[in-house]
Amino acid sequence: MNVTLSNRGSYVARAAICLARSYETGRPKKLREISAEMDIPRTFVSQILGDLVHAGIVVSSFGRDGGHRLGRPPEQVTVADVIEAAEGPLASGRCALGDGPCRWRAVCPLHETMATATASLRETLASATLATLAERDAAIESGTYSIPADAHPHAATVAIADSVQVELPLEAVKGRLRPGGAWLTRQAEACDEDELRVRIGPGGPGWPDWAGKTVAVHLGSPGGAGDRLVIPLIWEATGPAGLFPRFEGKLEVAGLDPERCEFTLSGHYRPLPGRAGQILDDALLARVARVTLRSLLRRVARALEEETPGPNGRHPAAAPGPGGTPVDVTSPQATSPGSHG
Repeated sequence: MNVTLSNRGSYVARAAICLARSYETGRPKKLREISAEMDIPRTFVSQILGDLVHAGIVVSSFGRDGGHRLGRPPEQVTVADVIEAAEGPLASGRCALGDGPCRWRAVCPLHETMATATASLRETLASATLATLAERDAAIESGTYSIPADAHPHAATVAIADSVQVELPLEAVKGRLRPGGAWLTRQAEACDEDELRVRIGPGGPGWPDWAGKTVAVHLGSPGGAGDRLVIPLIWEATGPAGLFPRFEGKLEVAGLDPERCEFTLSGHYRPLPGRAGQILDDALLARVARVTLRSLLRRVARALEEETPGPNGRHPAAAPGPGGTPVDVTSPQATSPGSHG
């Protein structure tokens, strides 16, 4: 018997965990933030939060500083509360054995056993709280959670990291990246899918459909100290094949010397199941992920150097190298830890 949540139940639980993790900040979460952080389709996220509001678990507010937040501490919200907000009461709506022989007009032989099992399941879910789920989620994210032997495998991902060097001082780069993330968002949204296809080369059946238009870039609050800036990043895309809808990772900017800094983008690229498995094998998936990430980094580096004057007032990208030709300062190497090439 398959004991799993429906898609709606899964999305409601994800949204509740997201709000539980942010509860201590006191800041309401926007729909787009919840959608990005928990991989909930943007077309459904409003309905999902509506389920939680209707159940009295979440409260919403309007305006520039509005959004959604838990109506009470996560320690006071049970997992049963959350699941029933989406799935309805945890009780069987029909006899486990069906209509059966005519003598089973009021009850079947399995009724009491199934009723006891259902009550036990609800009791277990009611004994766990959102605070517990939030703590587990944080431990999983940090890599400190002990994975159970019966854990279920999730969709394949490609771990990837890449870097480029920029001929600009760190403070000039920080000034461009910090204010609201609007500049970096524009660069990520403008990546050219035709350029990616050319660099990757031909693929299998349906290959021209692999790339989609990047539709959303979500940046977290910049962190880091001293000569390092760290920006959490989620990059979502859509496409007919559903191959590369999501990259989750972080962008780190570190000073190398007074006139140079280095961008490092690391995280995981994940395709959707279905046609992705039919079109791309592991090696090709890793190759496409590397090229996609490299395209973003090169674009960011190029745009920075073209738009931001260096200490002498000149644009570094236009500085001639030996022989009078412009120098391409982006690194030619890409690495993909744990991938196939």
